[in-house]
Amino acid sequence: MFRLKNTGTMGSNQLPEVKQYKYPPSVRPPVPKKDEKPIHGLKSNKNFIVTNAVENILSAPKQIVDEKPWTEKKDYGKVPDYLTKIQQSISSEYEIIRNMHISEAEEMDKQKYLMTQEEVEQLKKGLKKKWESVNKEYQSITHIRMIDTVGLKRKKEQCEKELAQLEKDIEKLNKNYVFVDTQK
Repeated sequence: MFRLKNTGTMGSNQLPEVKQYKYPPSVRPPVPKKDEKPIHGLKSNKNFIVTNAVENILSAPKQIVDEKPWTEKKDYGKVPDYLTKIQQSISSEYEIIRNMHISEAEEMDKQKYLMTQEEVEQLKKGLKKKWESVNKEYQSITHIRMIDTVGLKRKKEQCEKELAQLEKDIEKLNKNYVFVDTQK
C-alpha cells in the first residue's frame, strides 16, 4: 500500500497558501533609474579652510572640570587598602613558612643524640682496623709493576675510594662532640 495524497501524518490538514514576500520599505534612497542622468560639474564656492578656521575661533572654549590638585586630596601620600591587605597576607605566609622551618629543625634536633667517648673510641678503633686492611690490600696492588687488567685497575680505584672515605670518617670522629642522626 502506497501513501495517497492528503493521508498520513498530516492528515486532512492543508498547508497554508503560499503568499508573495514583500520587503519592508527601505530607509535608503532608491537606486537611480537608467534614464536618470547624474549631475556633473557641480561646484561650490565655499572655502572650507577659512570656514573651519572661523568656526574654531568663534566657538566657546572647552569647559575644564574644576578638580583639586592631586596633592590636596585626602588619600594623597597614603598606601591604598588593597596593598596593605596583600602585604599582610604575604607576611602571614612568610610567618607560616618560618614556623614550619623552625619546627622541622626542632624535629631534626630531637632525632640526634650525643655519642659517649667510649663509643667514639670503639668506632675509631674499628675504622683504623678497616683502614689498615684496605691499605694492606692497596699496597699489594700498587707494587705490581704492570697493572694491565681491567679488574686490577678497578680494584685499585675502589681501594683508593675506600681509603679516602675512611680518612674522612676518622677526621669527623676527632671532633670534641659527635652527634648521631637516627633518621639515616
